[in-house]
Amino acid sequence: ITGSRIGGAVVRNRARRLLREAFRLHQHDLATPVDLVLVARASITGKGFAEVERDYLAALRKAGLLSPARRPNA
Repeated sequence: ITGSRIGGAVVRNRARRLLREAFRLHQHDLATPVDLVLVARASITGKGFAEVERDYLAALRKAGLLSPARRPNA
């Protein structure tokens, strides 16, 4: 979810693409099937994919949603 406070349409769409790609690459690392709601914050603007991916994995790790056998070392 990206609100208008993040920026214009171009910025919001980029945030969506970054989050969608992070999910796509790591969807098989989830321990169980879950429904995720990803909310993009203003801090996502200016970040590259590597930073967004690192933050995404950290959030999954903190929530205990990563499969123990497939936990990346990121």
